[in-house]
Parts: sequence; structure tokens; C-alpha cells
Amino acid sequence: MGKTRWLLFLCGVLAACAAGAAPAETFPSRPVKMIVTYPPGGSSDLMARILGQKLSEVWGQPVVIESKPGAGGSIGMDFARQQPADGYSMVMGNLGPVTVNPLLTKVPFDSERDFVPVSLIATGPNILVVNPALPVKTLGELIAYAKAHPGELNFGSGGAGSVAHLSGEMLKNLAHVDITHVPYKGGILSVQDLVAGHVQLVFSDALPAMQFIRNGRLRAIAVTGSERSPFVPDVPTCAESGLPGLVAVNWWGILLPAHTPPAIVAQYHEALVKALQSADVKQRFGELGVDAVSSTPQEFGAFMKREQAKYARLIQEAGIKVD
Repeated sequence: MGKTRWLLFLCGVLAACAAGAAPAETFPSRPVKMIVTYPPGGSSDLMARILGQKLSEVWGQPVVIESKPGAGGSIGMDFARQQPADGYSMVMGNLGPVTVNPLLTKVPFDSERDFVPVSLIATGPNILVVNPALPVKTLGELIAYAKAHPGELNFGSGGAGSVAHLSGEMLKNLAHVDITHVPYKGGILSVQDLVAGHVQLVFSDALPAMQFIRNGRLRAIAVTGSERSPFVPDVPTCAESGLPGLVAVNWWGILLPAHTPPAIVAQYHEALVKALQSADVKQRFGELGVDAVSSTPQEFGAFMKREQAKYARLIQEAGIKVD
């Protein structure tokens, strides 16, 4: 009888140990949400769909794209910060809403306090495009026209703090021209209005502008990168066009709500690196006019701080303000 009790006791101990050693739930075990701060159809949305599809393959779980546009990306960022810190919600942030917009206007979030950086995913310059009805073919001619017609030209952007807005403000201050900012809920909307003639110029992502450049409905006159773009190799940089201070490169990255467990952040980073090294992701990102890149969470965090310091200095020195 004593032997039987001993065996029962031993079995109980072994069962308890086995239960305690049971592996934790594998992440992710259900669909993951990727929040995009701009409208469907734009560069951010299309990048999110490409990346989300690849992450779905890596994780074996669907990645659902949720668009939350408005206020230069601030609505989406605010929505993202309020999501549970369990890894099932990420946000595709970029230069405007993450770094510049908070420097220009009051926003309901703090990029450093409310988010955990995971990795950069893409970088790319903008293309300065004009409506062909505007009688200019170079940046120099645009500046001369703007000086001869003060207050008559409007430039569109994807919202306050977007790289398109910042580039336009840099043009105003560096060239001493009087042009008016017209913000939209997304860059693609500003390009559509440019084609329609409601604004006269836009510093656009390559994607929404290229089809109109090819069919002659828009004219490309400069790019904001430090080098020429392979998508419009005949178009000079702003520096080549006589405005060396106008260099602004857009970037995108993945962030998670603050307090997301480090183990989940590490799993995200591993999955993102794998996805971004994929040849088809690189090719499809390239077709959108951006380079697929990756970084460690620490590198991305340090990069955002450098960007914030750079643009804070620029905004102060140039006196850039929200309209």
C-alpha cells in the first residue's frame, strides 16, 4: 500500500513538472494587424500589403492591413499607440507622422514614449512634379516663375509633417518664394489634384507620380535625394539644379506599442529581416520607387533620434510652420 501511494505521489510530481515545462503559446497564434497611417492606394499602403503578405508566409498567420489616415498620419499613430501591447498590432510609421509632425503641431502621442522601434523597412527620395500647364521645365524656372507670381502657386502634400510638406517648405525658405501649402490625407490624393490642376506642384513619392510622368500628364523637374533616381535618371537632383540644401529622403519603419515584451520584439525583428531580404520583396519595393532595408531595433531608435534632431534644427532655422 505504501509503495502504491509512493508511485501515485511520484506520478503527480512528474505531471506537475511536465505542466510547468509546457512551452508557451507560439507567437503569433492568430491574425496580426498592420496599421497604415495613409489612405489605400498610396506608397505606404502598397508597401504594407507587400510586406504583410511576406510576413504571413513567415509566420503562417494572416496579416490584416488597417488604414487610419488623416492629420498627416497622426490619427493612425494615435490609434496604434492605444492597441494592446501583445504583438498583434503594429504600425508602419514614416518620417512625417513619427518625426516631423510632432515638431510642427501638437499631437496626442510621443513617438519615443509610446512606441517600440523594430526595424526600418524602406527609404526613398521624392520627385518634384508639376502640372504641364505650368510653363516651367526646371527647378530654376519654377523658382523664377514663383518669384514673378508671388502667392499664386499651391503645393500639395500628404499632410503636415510629411516629407512632401517639408520639402515644399524648404523650397520656400531656401529659394525665398511665396507658395501655399495644401495638405491632403495622403500623397496619392495630392497627386490626383495636381493632375486635375487644383495645385501646381507636389514633391511626390515615385509610385503615385510615375504613371502620370510616363503619360505626360505630369512633368518631373527634380528629385530630393542626394543622387539621381533610377526611376527618372534624366531628372537632376535639387542640388544639381542649384538648390543644394534641398535634400529630403523619406523612410518607413515598423513600430509596436510601448511595453510590448522584448521576446515578441525580437521575433518581429527576425521575421522582418527575413521578409525584407526576400528577392521578391526587394523587387516589388523597387517598383514602388523605394529600397528595402532593415536595421536592429537599437539602430532604428537611434536613427529616429538623429532624424528628429536634424529636422528640429531645420524647422527652427528655416522658420517652417504649419499653415
